[in-house]
Amino acid sequence: MIQRLSLLLLGCLAASFLYAQTGKVYDNLSMTSKILDSQRKFAIYLPPDYETSQRSYPVLYLLHGAGDDQTGWVQFGEVLRITDEAIREGKATPMIIVMPDADTGQRGYFNDITGKWRYEDFFFEELMPYVEQKYRIKGQKRFRAVAGLSMGGGGSFMYALHHPELFSSACPLSAYVGPLSVEQMEAGLKRRDISYAAADLQPYYERHNAVSLVENLPADDIKSVRWYIDCGDDDFLYEGNSLIHIAMRKKEIPHEYRVRQGGHTWTYWREALPVVLGFVSDAFHQY
Repeated sequence: MIQRLSLLLLGCLAASFLYAQTGKVYDNLSMTSKILDSQRKFAIYLPPDYETSQRSYPVLYLLHGAGDDQTGWVQFGEVLRITDEAIREGKATPMIIVMPDADTGQRGYFNDITGKWRYEDFFFEELMPYVEQKYRIKGQKRFRAVAGLSMGGGGSFMYALHHPELFSSACPLSAYVGPLSVEQMEAGLKRRDISYAAADLQPYYERHNAVSLVENLPADDIKSVRWYIDCGDDDFLYEGNSLIHIAMRKKEIPHEYRVRQGGHTWTYWREALPVVLGFVSDAFHQY
């Protein structure tokens, strides 16, 4: 009887220990960028068993929106609580989540039209190799995903469309898909007093408008990425997301397109994150 009680107690303690395990978030890490000639900050989520295992993990690059930095998904998106819960409930596989800062020096995830500020080059040539070597990350397409909100949703679209060979899935949330016309892009550049060569305008627009990319890239390249697109019915960015959905339907590109009740808010994105974690996990698991 005593032996049975002891085993039961040990079982309860073990279950409590496993349930109490949490991941860890570090939100003030940095690395040196030669491309941007600066120290670049990033945050990272490490899953609950990272320190006790020897395994490598899939990775999700999670991009913040305009006005936030690498702490946005940590502070307002509650990435630690939500991801721990999704893993504990078996809705997501343990993964590493990398959250870079794209609001220092110049705001945004792309190279600028002059080629002087090369954030996208930094992301692929410096940040990604750095974190995937420093942390136990599986460095294959199958185990890599990208997601983000608003400006970061636009980054998710562009990164996965520019490099479909690198990402198994992409989840743009309430995404800014880029200017919807060359004229709109030109007006934005003038408003920000950015000088540019006239010959560069059209090519830059075509590379930084997600609708144009979907219409012009080979369908098989786009199909090699699993797509989850989510935008609220009261979101001011609804038009661009609707146009992406239509463009993908016309090219018969499989994708999940969701319009839920809500606007351009953290409440909306916190509700989206568990779904995103489950969606990318399906790809990691070879659905």
